[in-house]
Amino acid sequence: MRFRELAVPGVVEFTPTVFPDARGRFVAPFQESAFVEATGHRLHLAQSNHSISRRGVIRGVHFSDVPPGQAKYVHCSRGALLDVAIDVRVDSPTFGRWDSVLLDTETYRAVYLPEGIGHAFIALAEDTVMAYLCSTGYDPAAEHTVCPLDPTLRLPLPAGLEVVLSDKDRTAPTLAEAAQTNILPTWKDCQARYSQLRAALPHSAG
Repeated sequence: MRFRELAVPGVVEFTPTVFPDARGRFVAPFQESAFVEATGHRLHLAQSNHSISRRGVIRGVHFSDVPPGQAKYVHCSRGALLDVAIDVRVDSPTFGRWDSVLLDTETYRAVYLPEGIGHAFIALAEDTVMAYLCSTGYDPAAEHTVCPLDPTLRLPLPAGLEVVLSDKDRTAPTLAEAAQTNILPTWKDCQARYSQLRAALPHSAG
């Protein structure tokens, strides 16, 4: 499996090997050895999520309070989507910056989003399925949203796409408004969390 860090520090794209044969295809979108090599820690799995979206659906920008935060390892198991990682960590050197990856069933790429990163995706095909591995369970009191249509973010919305949003995402605050209300995670708290995760990895595994 190949991997590379994206423009948002800590966010990693993974590209597995796809094995086709007369029966179809086989692929392993998550492989712990590659994950540990890329991040320096293991992924604690507390919950898996599965969403189905029609073409044009945007989900996000979602993030959680840190600590503990919620890290996500995501891939597309049907259809195609544009996955977007947004740095919403106050005082981060790349605060407000984003990067995106096309996730589909040709490459089976996956993206790891560590705690404190804002996450959104745009479904590019009907009945697109997103699979999430999450480090913590859902906690509605700790979940927050920034509007994906915030003009200062300039997220990469495909031209001509009829956008479908939940009321919660459409009416969410802009990034600037979220910063003013102190709901954004901080770079300092996130770095402390990442250090804690790396310290928990046995030396024999790293």
